Amino acid sequence: MKNIKSSIVGIKDWFVRMPLVKKIILLVIVGGLGWFGFSKLAGSRQATAQYQTSVAQKGTLIVSVTGSGQVSTANNGTISTLATGVVSKLYVKDGDEIKMGDKIAEVELDLKGQQNVAQAWSSYQSAKNNLDSATANMYTTQSDMFTQWKKHQDLATNSTYQNSDGTPNETNRALAEYHIAEDNWLAAEAKYKNQQNVVNQAQTALNSAWLSYQQTSPTIYAPISGIISGLSLQEGSVIVETTNTSNSAQSATKIANIKTKALPMISVSLTEIDVPKVRLGDKATIKFDALTNKTFTGKVVSIDTAGTVSSGVTTYPTVIRLDTESDSILPNMAASASIITDTKDNALIVPVAAVQKQTDGTSFVQVMKNGQPTQVTVQTGLSSDTETEIISGLSEGDTVITGTISTASTQQSSQTQSVFGGGFGNRSGNTIRINR
Repeated sequence: MKNIKSSIVGIKDWFVRMPLVKKIILLVIVGGLGWFGFSKLAGSRQATAQYQTSVAQKGTLIVSVTGSGQVSTANNGTISTLATGVVSKLYVKDGDEIKMGDKIAEVELDLKGQQNVAQAWSSYQSAKNNLDSATANMYTTQSDMFTQWKKHQDLATNSTYQNSDGTPNETNRALAEYHIAEDNWLAAEAKYKNQQNVVNQAQTALNSAWLSYQQTSPTIYAPISGIISGLSLQEGSVIVETTNTSNSAQSATKIANIKTKALPMISVSLTEIDVPKVRLGDKATIKFDALTNKTFTGKVVSIDTAGTVSSGVTTYPTVIRLDTESDSILPNMAASASIITDTKDNALIVPVAAVQKQTDGTSFVQVMKNGQPTQVTVQTGLSSDTETEIISGLSEGDTVITGTISTASTQQSSQTQSVFGGGFGNRSGNTIRINR
C-alpha cells in the first residue's frame, strides 16, 4: 500500500515538473485514446433495425365473419315404440333405405305390452264407431236439408209467392208461412255443415287412435322415409317399459334413427357485431373438428334476429345449409363456419398490420424508399381480418413496412416488436436491415 502511494506521489511530482507544452501534448494523447475506446464500445453496442415488409399486390379481397356451432338434427328422425317384450324378427339393418310404413321389427309382447295394445285397439275401435255414427248423422242432416230446401222451393215458386213473370212477390213473402219455410231450410243446412265438421273431427280422432295403436303394436313401423342408423335391436333383445318421471306416463323407447335425404344443416352463433353484416344466401365455408382434412361449402338459410342471451352475452343463431351431403357428417358434430359477406376482385391489397391511423382519422403506411421508411397517407376500402384494400396512395409493387425487428449487438439479447404494436401480417415475408 505504501509502495502504491509512493508511486502516485512520484507520478504527480513528475507531471508538475513537466513543461507546459509537454503537459498539453500528453493530455491530448490520453483524451484521444479515451475517445477511441468509448467509440469502439459504443459501436459494439449499436442497435440494428430490421423491418418486416410486404409488397402491395392486386388480388381478390374476401371479407368474412366467423362463428362456431354444431350440426343440426333437422334431417334426422327417431323410430320409437311403446311395445314391450322380446324382439322376434328384424326386417332391416343399419344403412338400409326404407319408406314410411315399412316394417322394422316384430315383438313378442309381454303381459304389459299385451295390455297396452288391447287398450290402444279398444280406443281405435271406439274412434271408428264414433266416425261411423257421425257419418250416419251427416247423411240424416243432409236428407233433412234437402227436404226443407224442397219445401221452401215449392212454396217460393207457387203463385202466392211468385208473380206470373217469375219475379218474387215481395209482399206475400213477408208472411210468416214463407219465413218459416225459409228458416227451416237454413237451419237444416247449418246442421248439415256442422255435422260435416263433426265427421272431420271424428276422422282425425280415428287417425290418432290408429297411430297410437301402431306405437303399441307388436309390429314396429317406420314413421318416415330415409336411411336407418343407430339400430339398437337384435333378435332376442328385450324392450322394457320406460316411464316419464314428470308425470309417470309411459315413454316411447327409441330403437333407431332415420336420416332423410335433406342436406345437412349447421347452426352457428354470431356476435351482435357480426350479425348485421350477414344476409340470407351468403356463401360460407364450413370445417368440422372431427373432419380435419375436409372443407365444405354452404349458404345461409336462416338468421334468428331475436337472439339468445347467456351470462349477459347475446348471440344470434344462424343456420347454414351445406351444398352437398356426406355420410361423414353426423348430428351434433362441432363445426366452425366462415361466412363471406363481401368480395372485391382486382383490389390493391396490403396486410392489415401495414395500415395505421393518425390522430385526425386519416390512414397511413410506411413505404421503403431509397432504403429508408417514408410515411405515406392512403385511402382504405374493404378490410378483412388479415388484409386491407388500398384505394389511393400506393401503387402495385410498393414495399410497405408491416413490423420491425430491433436487434442489439451480441452483448445484448434480441428483442422483436412491431413498430405499430401489432402483428406483422406479411404476405411476402421480406426483412430489410438498416444500421443506425
